[in-house]
Amino acid sequence: MKLSLYIAKRYLFAKKSRNAINIISTVSVAGVAVGTMALIIILSVFNGLETMVSAIFNTFDPDIKITAAEGKTFIADTARLKLLANVEGLSCYSLTIEDNALLKYGSRQFIATIKGIDENYAMVSNIDSSMWEGDFILKSDKGRPYAIPGIGVAQYLGIRVNFITPLEIIFPRKTGGTNFNAENSLNHKFIFPSGIFEVEKEYDSRYVYIPLDFARELTEIDKGLTTIEIRFKKHAETDAVQKDIIKIFGKGFKVQNRYEQQAIFYKVMRSERLAIFFILTLILIIASFNIIGSLTMLIIEKERDIEILKSLGADNNLIRKIFIFEGWLISIIGALSGIILGFIVCWLQQTYGLVKLQSQSLIMDSYPVVMKIKDFIIVPGTVLLIGYWAAWYPVRYLTKKYLNKDV
Repeated sequence: MKLSLYIAKRYLFAKKSRNAINIISTVSVAGVAVGTMALIIILSVFNGLETMVSAIFNTFDPDIKITAAEGKTFIADTARLKLLANVEGLSCYSLTIEDNALLKYGSRQFIATIKGIDENYAMVSNIDSSMWEGDFILKSDKGRPYAIPGIGVAQYLGIRVNFITPLEIIFPRKTGGTNFNAENSLNHKFIFPSGIFEVEKEYDSRYVYIPLDFARELTEIDKGLTTIEIRFKKHAETDAVQKDIIKIFGKGFKVQNRYEQQAIFYKVMRSERLAIFFILTLILIIASFNIIGSLTMLIIEKERDIEILKSLGADNNLIRKIFIFEGWLISIIGALSGIILGFIVCWLQQTYGLVKLQSQSLIMDSYPVVMKIKDFIIVPGTVLLIGYWAAWYPVRYLTKKYLNKDV
């Protein structure tokens, strides 16, 4: 093997009599390097985007969300809540009510989602760390309720944190029978904003947080809930905790973890990542045809060398290995170059944010990049596998003519 590898290196780096072979070999290395670099960069960007969007979801999505399997609301009895509080690995839980309502502020109107939350919600979601203006205060010391709208809602309605103009929330009555007076069929509640949060455009332009008891009065849901949101302890076994919660609530409820709450997003993200990987792999396969062309011309040029090696006692296996190693060396050099270049580009993006995002609604202004070790294993492994095939194929068929032996 050492002899065949030594000769292969000499053939690769030595000047050929036909300059075209050198050019094709250089193009082959460059093609493999660019393909490898592109794979590393694209996969790292996908990692970064997934991490960024997951961070956005984690601000709103709890570790576990409990909802009714059928219908919008459910009643969580005291016995279940006591069992829930004693689940090992559970840090805290929050009771919430969520529905759409009409907002009025001055002369402007806007339909948003009101979310009634209790005092534990900030510990479950960490939403209090995303305040754009004001503070995350649901009630004053005297029990006065406050609202916390998203910045998108606030900008549309012209809301600022002041105590001059209250926010009016209008919601259809659910009791009182039929009434032909439109005003009497609606609940009107007034509340002052204590702060404005900013996380991501979709949430910022949709949600308004209000106290749970205020939401109960507005929606006329005395004991019902729409969700119970749960946060785990730091080192909790998430699967075990979820199974314990499912046992407590039974089949009439959906108990979803973070992945299940955003299952469509994660599936689409992984499908896109896989599709991009296969597309770039196909491009690498096409680029590897340069290796086939280079080896084909080299074998033709080295016909005399093959005869000399055979006369010196080299067997057919040794001669094949020489040319296979040469083709593989092209892939190895290209893969190593691509990995180094890909790492440098990703590091520069991580450090300096050279490529900016066009959207102004996200929590960062440049493309996020996260490099993972598994990508630096899978990508060169794929490249070397393609390179071996690209080397084996021409050697397998073209050497028959010069070795005078069927394989």
